[in-house]
Amino acid sequence: MADNISVTILTKNSAATLVECLTALEAFSEVVIVDTGSNDGSISIASGFKNVIVYEHPFIGFGPMKNFAVDRASNDWIFSVDSDEVVTPKLVHEILTLKLDVNMVYKMERDNYYHRKLIRGCGWENDQVERLFNKRSTRYNDNQVHEGLAIDGNLKTVLLSGRLKHYPYDNASQLLYKMQHYSTLWAEDQRGRKKSSLLKAMLFGVLTFLKSYLFKRGWRYGYEGLLISVSNANGVFYKYIKLYEADREHRL
Repeated sequence: MADNISVTILTKNSAATLVECLTALEAFSEVVIVDTGSNDGSISIASGFKNVIVYEHPFIGFGPMKNFAVDRASNDWIFSVDSDEVVTPKLVHEILTLKLDVNMVYKMERDNYYHRKLIRGCGWENDQVERLFNKRSTRYNDNQVHEGLAIDGNLKTVLLSGRLKHYPYDNASQLLYKMQHYSTLWAEDQRGRKKSSLLKAMLFGVLTFLKSYLFKRGWRYGYEGLLISVSNANGVFYKYIKLYEADREHRL
């Protein structure tokens, strides 16, 4: 068992992937889960694992929520995992045998799946995420969405060879739900920081589709590639529209 690393996970209605996620983490002595309002049995599933501690807290944004989880971990070393991710055995072994350096932040590559189909296009390819760090050296920023570690110039990042499997979507409804949720959070986060307009929303939406479907080879993945590319474009369009509306309401 890894006694010097705490795993942190945020959950909300994560039952579909949570058993697989937590089973892959049984070698770690402490897994801290913060649930933000599940009603699908996620808390019951998590409570069935001996190494899991469950907290409940209203959602206050992804960055603040991840820091809330980090603050409840008993270890300084944090391995942050999403509830729809599965850590491969190779990555588990690599982490457990690492000689951890407090001046390092460790990142890993992530394979993204749509309905369990591996997608290496649409902008989902070459996905690297910084997930293993010492909380005395860094922590998450306060972004509502697209949060990340606040890494200063004194820290170096190291890419591990093990990978994460990421299962974010099984159907179009899930794509639409996350697009709606994330675009709202992004607009709230960027209000007062970034300017928007109808032209920006339209232009960026079209460019995002072209980038995802053509230049990022979404066309190679059939209907899944088209669906993801359209969703990417809609997400960009609506986040700028929501920011535009928020700015208009503020001026009135």
